[in-house]
Amino acid sequence: MSRHRRTRIGDNRAGLHTEITNKIITELEAGCIPWVQPWGTAAVKAPLSLPRNASTRRAYSGINVLTLWGAVIDRGFSGQSWLTFRQVLGLGGHVKKGERGTTIVFADRFVPEDVRRRAAEVGEEARTIPFLKRFTVRNTLALNRISDCKLSAHRGRRDRMAVRRGAR
Repeated sequence: MSRHRRTRIGDNRAGLHTEITNKIITELEAGCIPWVQPWGTAAVKAPLSLPRNASTRRAYSGINVLTLWGAVIDRGFSGQSWLTFRQVLGLGGHVKKGERGTTIVFADRFVPEDVRRRAAEVGEEARTIPFLKRFTVRNTLALNRISDCKLSAHRGRRDRMAVRRGAR
């Protein structure tokens, strides 16, 4: 039997939207405007920068920036680097006991192969299907046994592999 709870796609998306909306409303009711970064206040311990994935160095975008800035302020992190649980394990690290992750989202569109083929046969444009996926990330300061050396070595391996793939 599956360990994962089955939900309908629409329910999952609506729940995620509601969760993010409720967090923003709660902050507004508390007198905090979540989309304004509080430069120069004691609450901000992290450098003024976009949150980034510590493994890929990609900057987060959209609502994820606001969500991660809020987590940095709420939990007092002094860094803007984040990893998924699988990335933590892949780097030989562990999440500190009792640490909670922060939910972020990935939204995109795709065209299933059979829909693409059918549309090409009749000369129409294939309709895209939007999707929304949720991930939980953890600030690198909430982890054990992840050092800057491990992250640098991992990035170096990834960069060398990308160069090799590009050379083909």
